[in-house]
Amino acid sequence: MTQTQILIRETPPLSDPETDPSGARAPGGAAGPRSFDDGLERRPANFQPLTPLSQLARAASVFPERTAIIHGEQRVDYGTFHARARRLASALRRSGIGPGDVVSAVLLNTPPMLEAHYGVPMAGAVLNAINTRLDAAGIAFILDHCHAKIVLVDAELAPTLADALAHMVMPKPLVVEYVDPTAGTVSTHMGIDYERFLAEGDPAFEWQMPGDEWDAISLNYTSGTTGDPKGVVYHHRGAALLAMGNIVHAALAEPLVYLWTLPMFHCNGWCFPWSVSVVGGTHVCLRQVRAGPIYRAIAEHGVNLMCGAPIVMQVLLNATEEERAPFDHRVRFWTAAAPPPEAVLAAMADAGFEVTHVYGLTEVYGPAVVNEWKAEWDALPAPERAAKKARQGVRYGVLEGLDVLDPETMEPVPPDGATLGEVMFRGNVVSKGYYRNPEATGKAFAGGWFRSGDLAVKHADGYIQLKDRSKDIIISGGENISSIEVEDVLYKHPAVGFVAVVAKPDPKWGETPLAFVELRPGRSANAAEIIAFARAHLAHFKCPREVVFRELPKTSTGKIQKFELRRMAREG
Repeated sequence: MTQTQILIRETPPLSDPETDPSGARAPGGAAGPRSFDDGLERRPANFQPLTPLSQLARAASVFPERTAIIHGEQRVDYGTFHARARRLASALRRSGIGPGDVVSAVLLNTPPMLEAHYGVPMAGAVLNAINTRLDAAGIAFILDHCHAKIVLVDAELAPTLADALAHMVMPKPLVVEYVDPTAGTVSTHMGIDYERFLAEGDPAFEWQMPGDEWDAISLNYTSGTTGDPKGVVYHHRGAALLAMGNIVHAALAEPLVYLWTLPMFHCNGWCFPWSVSVVGGTHVCLRQVRAGPIYRAIAEHGVNLMCGAPIVMQVLLNATEEERAPFDHRVRFWTAAAPPPEAVLAAMADAGFEVTHVYGLTEVYGPAVVNEWKAEWDALPAPERAAKKARQGVRYGVLEGLDVLDPETMEPVPPDGATLGEVMFRGNVVSKGYYRNPEATGKAFAGGWFRSGDLAVKHADGYIQLKDRSKDIIISGGENISSIEVEDVLYKHPAVGFVAVVAKPDPKWGETPLAFVELRPGRSANAAEIIAFARAHLAHFKCPREVVFRELPKTSTGKIQKFELRRMAREG
C-alpha cells in the first residue's frame, strides 16, 4: 500500500438491532439511528452547573479552623467566612434581592469585599464591584446603568457615593455601610451598618446552585475607552474555569498566603477571591498599596503570592529602609499591562520577588494569557532573555482559542514576529457580552471571535507580543484611560483649538497621559490651567501630567497624526 492509499474496512454493528433490546427503533419496527449515549441523561448525580461558589463550602468543610482572612488584628477562619457569606446572602434575600438583581460594591480590599464575592451570587444576584478611584459622576453612571438595588460602601468612600447618589436618575439603591475598625473612620450614617445588616441574615442559609452555569455571576465595567464604560457580564462557568486556571498556572498549593495588592474591583480580582479558597489559602487584606504594610505582611504572615500593576513593583523597589522588613522566602509576583524592563526584573529578583507577566482584558475575566517561562531561557544572554520576557505569551489552559488575526479577512497572521494583527479570543473564559449594549456586543464578537482591539505579532513558537493599542488606550498604574475621553474634556476649554492625548512612558506608572494642544488664534493658556481644567471634569488619574503646546501634525484631510505624537512622547 502506498502512502497515498487509505485502507477502509466495513465495521460490523455492535449488536443486532432486531434482537438487542437497547436498540432504538423507528415506527413500524425498523431500527432507527442509535447514539452512543442513548439512555444516559444528565441527572443531579452526574451533572451540576459549574460555579466557584461551592469551593467556599468545601473549604469550610475541609479546613473549618484554618485562617481564611487576615485584616489587621482580625482573623477569620473558613468556617466563619462561609457562615458570614451565607448571612450576607440571606440578608440580601430578606431585603428583596432576587435572581438577576444587581448588588454594587464600592469597597476596598477588605473582608466585606471577599464576603460579597460569595454572598451576593449565593443570593442569586449579580455582583457589581465598582472602581473606587472613579469620581461621583462615573459611579452614578454605573449605578444608573446597572439598576443597582443595593450598594455596599466603605465609610471612607461614602462621601463620594453620596455625591453619586445625588446625580442618579434611576431609583436610589439601599446603602449598606462598612466601617473598617483598622481605618479609624466613623460611620456617615447614610445607610444601614454592614455588621447590623449581616446580623439579620441566617448563617445556615441554604443557598442554591445557579440554575444554569451560563447565569450571570458578576458585572464589571470597563474604563470607558470609547465613551461611556461598558458593563461586562461574567457567567458562573467562566468564573469557575478562570479560577481553576489560576490554580494551574500560578501553581497554587498549600500553604498559600495571598496578599491583596490587586484591586478586587478589577476583573473580580482576576478571580483570585475564588481561586484561593480551592486550596484553603489565606487572604491578607490591604486597604491601600503602601510599601510599609506590604513588606510587613510578607514578613509577618509569610505572603508567597501577590498580583498587581507595574506600579506596585515601583512601590516595592522605591521603599525606604524604614519601610522594608526582611523576609527569607521567595514571593511570586504576577503583573499585567506593559512588560517590566529587564532592570526592574533584576531589581525585583534581588529584592526576593519572582515576576510572571500575564495579559488579558476585563472581557476575558482578567489573565487569560501567560508568559509561560521555559527553564532553558534562563541561560540566554540578558538582551535575549529580556526579549522573551517582553512577550505576552500563550493561552491559559482553560482558554480554548487565542490567535492574532487579520481583522478584515479573519485569517491568522504569519508567525514571523513582524506582521501585525488583532489579538482575538475564543472559549469559555470569554464573557457573555456587554450589558444592555447589543450593538457593542455584536461588534466585539463579529466573526466568531472576541476582538480585543489590541494589535500584536505572533512569533514562531506561538507566543504573542503586543505592539500597539488600536483604541489608543493609555494604561496608567494598571488602569485604562481613554485618550478620547480626555480629549473630549480638553476640547471644551475655550482656548483649545486642537488636542491629542497619547501615552508617555513613566518609570512609576508605566504610562501617563500627555496632552498636545494647539491653541485657538488669539487665545492663551498655560499647562497649569489646562491640567486644572481636566481635573475639574475627570477622575484625577485620567488627567494629563504634562501639556505640550504646538501645532499638531495633520494629514491632508485634517486628521491628527497620533503616531507622530506618540513618537515625540517616547523620545521625550
